[in-house]
Amino acid sequence: MPPSRYDARGIETEFEPGSRGRVLRNQLGVQRSRDMDQAESEALLTVQDWAVAHFDAGHRFTAEDIATLHRQWLGGIYPWAGEYRQVNLAKGDFMFAAATQVPRLMAEFERKELTLHTPCEGMDEKRLVLALATTHAELVLIHPFREGNGRCARLLAWLMALQAGFPPLDFSPMAGRNRANYIVAIHAALGGDYSPMQTRFKAVIRRTLKAHGAR
Repeated sequence: MPPSRYDARGIETEFEPGSRGRVLRNQLGVQRSRDMDQAESEALLTVQDWAVAHFDAGHRFTAEDIATLHRQWLGGIYPWAGEYRQVNLAKGDFMFAAATQVPRLMAEFERKELTLHTPCEGMDEKRLVLALATTHAELVLIHPFREGNGRCARLLAWLMALQAGFPPLDFSPMAGRNRANYIVAIHAALGGDYSPMQTRFKAVIRRTLKAHGAR
């Protein structure tokens, strides 16, 4: 998600010279948001192939795995890829977890959500939806990295669904005109209500299976 959609508070953040504060300082010297979006998207496709080769159906994911995924994805673009953020982030009036709390929250996320909900091998659709909704919402709320949190959370969900034997997820029911419902689901999860996010993932799985003519 473009950094201009966030308010960074606390430690000063750096933007690429010439980008007019629209692109974070990066190792590619990219100054335009459109070019950075393309670079990040291409790198994401590459890391998907890497992840499939490294995490099998019986793998229980850890906080370090998530950091590794982030590093493998954005390591060629940002020097801080895979490192927990040092700035506080907000979107509008909504504050994500304080930067100082991220290491503790990620350790707790591993002990609770990742231990309980992975590996996903053998899960039926109902159980998988619960696992995806819970882990995705909690990871987004923590927002452990300076950039790419939503896509990293979707990458984790994509891998979890593959573990359960489902096709690669189509996340379009969380985008476009459905984006508002997705944001509502994230806010509901802050209060421990994962049912709206489960509804979102039911739509994702329904769209995915329809596209693949499966189940």
